[in-house]
Amino acid sequence: MGALFTVWRFRQTSPLDGAAVTDHPALPAAAAEPREQQFSRLDQRELVAAAGLGIALAMPGTPLPPDRNPYLVYRRALTNPSSRRALISCLDRIAALLTAQAGHGQIPGELLPWHELRFGHTTAIRALVLEQGWSPAYARKHLAALRKVLDYAWRLELMSAEDYHRAVQLAPIPGSHVAVGRSVANTELAALLRVCAEDPRPTGARDAALIALLYSTGGRCFEVAAVQVEDYDPGDRSLLLTGKGGKQRHVYVQEAAAEFLGRWLAISDCKAGPLLLRIDRWGRIYDQGISAGAIGKRIKARHRQAGLPRLTPHDFRRTFIGDLLDLGADLATAQALAGHASPATTARYDRRPERTRRAAVDRLRFPAVE
Repeated sequence: MGALFTVWRFRQTSPLDGAAVTDHPALPAAAAEPREQQFSRLDQRELVAAAGLGIALAMPGTPLPPDRNPYLVYRRALTNPSSRRALISCLDRIAALLTAQAGHGQIPGELLPWHELRFGHTTAIRALVLEQGWSPAYARKHLAALRKVLDYAWRLELMSAEDYHRAVQLAPIPGSHVAVGRSVANTELAALLRVCAEDPRPTGARDAALIALLYSTGGRCFEVAAVQVEDYDPGDRSLLLTGKGGKQRHVYVQEAAAEFLGRWLAISDCKAGPLLLRIDRWGRIYDQGISAGAIGKRIKARHRQAGLPRLTPHDFRRTFIGDLLDLGADLATAQALAGHASPATTARYDRRPERTRRAAVDRLRFPAVE
């Protein structure tokens, strides 16, 4: 695929030594002379994108102030740390792909003039994303982030409504992949809890409580990490989770799982603040809560200790939803407990259709070879 755009290059002019050219993604803010006198656009060759469009995008003269930069305003609007990290990384990846295609190295998404993108650019970006060989869901996430930052550019009055609506009218990403991950068997859950019980340090009790919460509530990593002591009611074993978009829901800790949680609360002796606390290698308990990233590391450490195949925190969520549906819970109940906005998302975790298809194949008559 050809380059998608060229970059403005900074031309420092001097009557004595002539013009020295260096790559520069933006004009200095203090430039007093007109841009035309200080900068010249180099490399005027025709740029052809995969869509067959000759398009070029120049970097802006003066960087936009933070309250006018759509990238920065969008980043500040993302209150969920996990969503912020994922979507902003998508924009940075798009910016890196574009500048790498243009042969000018990489620049951060903060410096890309998103508000100057038009339909020709976004169509070429879509083609570039498809070329990376990413899964359809991963590619769609990048285009969703692209549409959103353009939405902020329009809201900031950096794009006209017509330019914005044309730029975001992109063809859907085709295809679908089988969801990654697996279910956690009861024997594996028992093995994980066993290695935690064999750990005499406070870490053992905390990790057992963590595993119990992941399995019996189906909470996302960031949801479990954010749980406060006051969010848990031992009387009815209810737990308040705060999910995506700040949406709260009550889930319930299974009776046996509540025992592991009670043991941890007795050891931590914490009356308020984060429920799952950080513990150092010497077993000292801190007042700081465990992070979502640390949850993944603890699960990785424990499954290796137990000699189990690879497990992720999301596998417990997948198991929770699948087990609920297997035991006869209706889709609406499973959706509410999982905190899904759409029942279609919950249905993707349903293992029953897979078993039905397997049973249908098993009924086929295969000849015996004597």
